[in-house]
Amino acid sequence: MSEEGKTSWFARLKNGLKRSSSKLTTGIADIFTKRRLDDEALEEFEDLLITSDLGVTTAAKLSAELSKTRFDKEVDSAEIQQFIADEVAKILEPIAKPLVIDPDKKPHVVLVVGVNGSGKTTTIGKLAKTYKDQGLKVMMAAGDTFRAAAVDQLKVWGERTDCPVVWRDTGADAAGLAFDAIDQAKREGYDVLLIDTAGRLQNKAHLMDELKKVVRVITKRDETAPHDTILVLDATTGQNAHSQVETFSQATNVSGLIVTKLDGTAKGGVVVALAEKFGKPVHAIGVGEAAEDLRPFEAKSFARSLAGLED
Repeated sequence: MSEEGKTSWFARLKNGLKRSSSKLTTGIADIFTKRRLDDEALEEFEDLLITSDLGVTTAAKLSAELSKTRFDKEVDSAEIQQFIADEVAKILEPIAKPLVIDPDKKPHVVLVVGVNGSGKTTTIGKLAKTYKDQGLKVMMAAGDTFRAAAVDQLKVWGERTDCPVVWRDTGADAAGLAFDAIDQAKREGYDVLLIDTAGRLQNKAHLMDELKKVVRVITKRDETAPHDTILVLDATTGQNAHSQVETFSQATNVSGLIVTKLDGTAKGGVVVALAEKFGKPVHAIGVGEAAEDLRPFEAKSFARSLAGLED
């Protein structure tokens, strides 16, 4: 990425996390204005981190670390912001891993799961563009067969990216469609197959059974597939993202996460809480609707944005 591209991306990320960082920086300024770090300040600091969606475990860890090095010393808000940026980066660095396509898999099958409204179908379109731009041969499969709108949306991305989309009529068997898509992708020498899935949580048991069936049928066609199962999470759901990781992990082997809608959410801290609790790779984050608004997850940039610091 060019320097200019990096700058504009960081600006969008910073803008997207503004509500999260504003809450943190305002809270930090309120707690640490001309004050020694005492027990009361530490308790307030821990509460602030929890209400900023960083999670109870992360909050306790950061509070203990701060106490260890700065207890009973004068601290200012700038020092605390830097401390948060450094500590959050340490938590995020091990899980910031791009989704790498294996050239030996023809195709590399990526199953994409998540609740309706999380940005799942749009994310698939953006991934298709990313891989197509890298010179790979990409196919998409519209596996959310119960929602005509999801199928139509994927077809639009297919036209935009010049990637074929395998689809069936509304209500068709999603597992059968996935099987046929792998068959076609193998036959025609595709590098990547991105498979959309249904995301209706109103009847959780039915949805999970359907997902398990899709995985079973994919494995019948290619015993090594799916090679990645990506859960797309909407950052604005905050703590609800935890239960989504747990729910989808029960039905599929969720191998990584993509976090969307970080443009203007006050829930950006949830990415840190998810890293601490589940340790699953975060492959990418989305800060807008355009294809270029989905980028590989960078721990340091995210941590600095969250803490309200310049890059």
